[in-house]
Amino acid sequence: MSFEEIRYVAIVYASSIIPILILIKYRSVLPKWVPIIYLGSFIVCALGWEIWFTYGLINGESVIERRSEVLNQWIPLHINWIVNSLADAGTVCLGGLWLIWVIGDKKNYIFDNWRWGSFFILTIWCIGQNIFVELFLYYDQLSEGKNLSWAPLIPTGNIFNPVLFEINGRSLMFQTQLPWVILPPILYLTLIRLVKKYN
Repeated sequence: MSFEEIRYVAIVYASSIIPILILIKYRSVLPKWVPIIYLGSFIVCALGWEIWFTYGLINGESVIERRSEVLNQWIPLHINWIVNSLADAGTVCLGGLWLIWVIGDKKNYIFDNWRWGSFFILTIWCIGQNIFVELFLYYDQLSEGKNLSWAPLIPTGNIFNPVLFEINGRSLMFQTQLPWVILPPILYLTLIRLVKKYN
């Protein structure tokens, strides 16, 4: 197992498990909407693209065809979409909302209404983390020439999937950015509704 593969496995499992541990530890002080957002984000990410990418359901290659055998052993096919969806829900979605809260001086009222500044922070966080993941973590699985499935939050599928840019021979593709452009407004609007409901 190479250092790259060890790093990959460690990041995937840590980013999926650590948010759960944090939620359990602080469950008594977290607002009631936090577990709902977490569960909802998990479902949206799983059904929106992770299951489709894992199995290559429509016009795509499964994850076992796009990565090394060692990685397939450490993150089995039927576990892959689960850990990725957990990381998306916890590290990305809840992490982005936590970032908004911290930048907003830890005041809960910042979630009461739509605020463009908060929305832009969330969107930059979501897209930024995905750019990092695509260029430095999953670069060999998501690169040019790897066919990813169509998915509900990726309506263009691989029919329209230009390279946005390249860094050191690693490509950033249009298809994999779409969910993180579509999801932030949905997440933010859902959050506002839940905060109003539970306050």
